[in-house]
Amino acid sequence: MGSWHPAFWDNDVTGMPRRERRSGEYRWYNPDHVVGRGRVIDADLARRIAGVERRIRSLDGPGADILSSVARFLLRSEAIASSHIEGVAPSAKQVALAELGTTELVQGLSAHAKLVANNLTVVQVAAGRLADADVITIADLEELHAALLADEPRLHGIRSRQNWIGGADHHPLDADFVPPAPDRVPSLVADLLEYITGAADSPLVQAALVHAQFETIHPFSDGNGRVGRALIHTVLTRRGLTTTAVLPISLVLATRRPDYINGLTAYRFEGAADAPAAVAAVTEWIQVFIDAADDAVTQSQRIVNDIAQVRQDWEARIDQHRQAGGRRRALRSDSTTAHILDALPSAPVLTVRTTAALFDVSTKAAATALEELSAADILSTRSIGRGARAYLADDLLDLITVAERRLASTRFDTRESSPVRPVPARPQP
Repeated sequence: MGSWHPAFWDNDVTGMPRRERRSGEYRWYNPDHVVGRGRVIDADLARRIAGVERRIRSLDGPGADILSSVARFLLRSEAIASSHIEGVAPSAKQVALAELGTTELVQGLSAHAKLVANNLTVVQVAAGRLADADVITIADLEELHAALLADEPRLHGIRSRQNWIGGADHHPLDADFVPPAPDRVPSLVADLLEYITGAADSPLVQAALVHAQFETIHPFSDGNGRVGRALIHTVLTRRGLTTTAVLPISLVLATRRPDYINGLTAYRFEGAADAPAAVAAVTEWIQVFIDAADDAVTQSQRIVNDIAQVRQDWEARIDQHRQAGGRRRALRSDSTTAHILDALPSAPVLTVRTTAALFDVSTKAAATALEELSAADILSTRSIGRGARAYLADDLLDLITVAERRLASTRFDTRESSPVRPVPARPQP
């Protein structure tokens, strides 16, 4: 059963303000295990969950070719939203260039953009490798955490000390929430991983409970939020609810932070899991999560439509460019130029070398195709070092930024409600 436990904090820090040197009593929370815990979901909520899951599966319908691109868009947005340093949000263009910097020398990259690009890779790993594993172990979870905090090895591994959320830096007396004591963490994590491996609940309910339980355990000294967000995608992919798409559920939850915090607070019930109050508490959290998933589907569909419009614009531009150059024949579907156009949503920043490798063509053919798309005003160019340049799909990168800003608005429209969290600046015309 969920329970609160009193404890005493004996502070031994020195050289700090008095408020940081306080000693005294506090309470930490020990959640009930999730494996074997009964769930009571009323008929109305059950129908709502089924409806949202149908909407998610519909994303793999006729627009499946676009959905592979949507996955990249939403992965980028997830990474941007979960990796702000000092409130600075790198633009999609900066992040895309940082991704290129993992395989080619790109000068002038910011630390912020590099970190976001790293997080993007980690989210992909969580939704891919962990989704395919028969069993997820504590070592797998620690590996994911270490990848997210690659530059902070001292924080790697399951914590051995008490941590807390909010309040002072050196004591938990004023904390908003104090997770389980360190000696309780290994068994709670093992229980959670066993639950992830199974299918006792519907995919959305499982994702909701995994996220809430993980954030409640808070098993790492830092980086719990990033890992907890990645686990949402892991569950949905493992259960086959999402295949090509990655729903921006955590972006919606971040935008509606008061609802998110209230839902997690409710989830931390006291008493037996089957008690009416506990059932109501868990139901409240599930409703918050389902609402976020429903909105995430709507916004995903909106981005699909945006991508389709951009593609139509590109086709019109390349046709006009070719006609202006006296070429009457339409662009061949098997040409390098056509292949690049199809791939731009998932690879919006290219070089001659990466294009040649991606499509198995000569560097001359790659350069000719890229220059044709640049002349048609589909790609812009940017110097990335001495004698080297990248080709950027600005329309796509701007679309990502607009989508990320829109997802940070409580009305999903920045004209009606300004972003409530750090986001990249509005694209310049």
